[in-house]
Amino acid sequence: MSLYKELIEISHKVYQKGFVAAYDGNLSARIDDYRILITPSGKCKGELEEKDLLEIDYKGNLLRGEGKVSTEAKIHLVAYNKRKDIGSVIHCHPVYATALASIGEGLMRPVFPEVILSLGKVPLCKYGTPSTDELPNSMLPYIEYAWAMLFENHGAIAFGKNIKGAYFRIEKLEHAAHTIAAARMMGREKSLPMNKVRELYSISEEVYGIKIDKRNRFDY
Repeated sequence: MSLYKELIEISHKVYQKGFVAAYDGNLSARIDDYRILITPSGKCKGELEEKDLLEIDYKGNLLRGEGKVSTEAKIHLVAYNKRKDIGSVIHCHPVYATALASIGEGLMRPVFPEVILSLGKVPLCKYGTPSTDELPNSMLPYIEYAWAMLFENHGAIAFGKNIKGAYFRIEKLEHAAHTIAAARMMGREKSLPMNKVRELYSISEEVYGIKIDKRNRFDY
């Protein structure tokens, strides 16, 4: 599958899942060391076609395509310029994850084993006005290690080595936030004991093939 086709497929899925509404959100993928493929500004992600996608350079300059580059391309550029292991970025507004961000919370407690392994810590980035440098700058304290972040009063962003990897992290983040919301209706979510968290880390690489940056561990 071509990168163009895959990015369109995931753009449609993000819209179908309700992770974005109207013209919200933006998705991108690294083409090579010179170009990034990104969705345009002002178009519904559920209606995008391959011809709508844009190619930009690592400074945000338009190289190919006829649409308008989103002002939020800046948050994608921070990720690609800071992390060579990031091959795709997805920014959207999933309801439960965004609700957590709106009450000033990230996912910083070890509750679910699968989230510990696939996401790690999901920090809350300080609110930044969209289209300004405040928003990408809010990512800087965490960008070196985090695979997902929440934007205060705004939404969520996730990274992957490829497009599907970024999408599945957004999906996992929203599922975890939804489950926490349900748990709070019944009482309160319970964190795993730290000895069990460390036990999970001790087998993560051998059993699951996942190597976790120490900065993204809940015991650091």
